[in-house]
Amino acid sequence: MTTTRPANNIKRHGLSDRFWEKKPLAQLSQTEWEALCDGCGKCCLNKLEDEDTGDVALTRVACRLLDDDTCQCAHYQTRHSFIPECIVLKPENLDTHAYWMPQTCAYRLLWQKQPLPAWHPLLTGDPASVHAAGVTLRGQTVSEFDTPIEDWEEYIIEEPT
Repeated sequence: MTTTRPANNIKRHGLSDRFWEKKPLAQLSQTEWEALCDGCGKCCLNKLEDEDTGDVALTRVACRLLDDDTCQCAHYQTRHSFIPECIVLKPENLDTHAYWMPQTCAYRLLWQKQPLPAWHPLLTGDPASVHAAGVTLRGQTVSEFDTPIEDWEEYIIEEPT
């Protein structure tokens, strides 16, 4: 019996070739902005920030809305109904949030004037390339409901993943 993975919901068809290299982030359309997301789901992992150094560590403790199979938010369009503090990343607030974004995140990389990684779906044309490259934590997260916050340090992951 063959099982199929759920589809990636990020719209990437009909976009200009390598648009992210031709336009500043602030001039991207909403569709172009959303297409930059590689679908790794790491932004939906809970993080720990060192109060003294400001360093941010990713954990395998997932937001309650992260679908561990697709690595996407199960309720992306209505997530603020469930998680009011969920960040809406935009070009105008990227400078205040990029520091905690995953090291492989396209938004962070482009903000740092770095290229997209070779496995990025915008370069490969395949939304599964992010999983094939081993960049996601598909099937490796734990629930924030089942993991007390005092245990989160046990689930810190090293970046880049």
